[in-house]
Amino acid sequence: MSLFKKMDISDNEAKASNQDTASEHVKCLIIGSGPAGYTAAIYAARANLSPVMYQGIQPGGQLTTTTEVENFPGYHEGTTGTELMEDLQKQAVRFGTDSRWGIATKVDFSSHPHKVWIDDKTLIEADSVIIATGATAKYLGMESEEKYKGSGVSACATCDGFFYRGKDVAVVGGGDTAAEEALYLGSLCKKVYLIVRKPFLRASKIMQERVEKAANIEVLFEHNTKEIYGDGVVEGAKLIKRKGESDETEVEIKIDGFFLAIGHTPNSDVFKPFIDTNEAGYISTKGASTHTNIEGVFACGDVMDSTYRQAVTAAGTGCKAAIDAERWLGARNS
Repeated sequence: MSLFKKMDISDNEAKASNQDTASEHVKCLIIGSGPAGYTAAIYAARANLSPVMYQGIQPGGQLTTTTEVENFPGYHEGTTGTELMEDLQKQAVRFGTDSRWGIATKVDFSSHPHKVWIDDKTLIEADSVIIATGATAKYLGMESEEKYKGSGVSACATCDGFFYRGKDVAVVGGGDTAAEEALYLGSLCKKVYLIVRKPFLRASKIMQERVEKAANIEVLFEHNTKEIYGDGVVEGAKLIKRKGESDETEVEIKIDGFFLAIGHTPNSDVFKPFIDTNEAGYISTKGASTHTNIEGVFACGDVMDSTYRQAVTAAGTGCKAAIDAERWLGARNS
């Protein structure tokens, strides 16, 4: 059985869960899972920090929505996102991580130990906190988009572009990220459609010039996606050109892959009353470390990284967060 399939609870357990808030004190609390959270857990557990992890809103993180993963070190034949996350969780649990279901719904970092409420029911008082809540890719909200996730719809060209080598794909977005992803896919794919809602690109001038020079990238200005279709996998998309105008028309493109590049939303809202973030909501850390503005609180993975957003880089920051937490606790207790 998948480690990420939550079992039904009995009526008695459900009643018990609605009782008064319980409290618990831990040395190291990890909020969120995914490559960052699990790697932090592995390192924290091996450092005898007895980490308690709450897996968050999407146990295993964004990779659990990805089918094939071929660029994570150690998997020479590739693996699936779910299998990779299950392997990381097993490794964390093997060294003593207490991995639990639950979502952080409230925090109080104004005093020490730090206070975190899980599902509005359980109060965790933690000597150190590692935030690994990740970021959520923005989607257009179409029913067909959800239907083909992992079967032609992706929010990461770097992750999944290889699978569309020599094929035709589309990228949605008009900013620097969309331009970068279109150019990356253009180096792999036969044809790239860049679907832009506005009559212009918001990308920087240099990125616009690069897109214009790419012979296999066609920019479709003033186009909105109406629907993605296919028999089990993406085979095409229906677009609306000049939506709402008198000359509105429907356009159909044949594609094998549909990539979203309209941004990500870092899952940082619950921490914002105490933790510094940038204008986009990504948690700010000090220098090359994972230290936040609050002593004893650390951040790793996509919740603090708006640049790379890769499983291996997230895992690296998870390692750093655990080491930072271990050293901080050691200095505080010496």
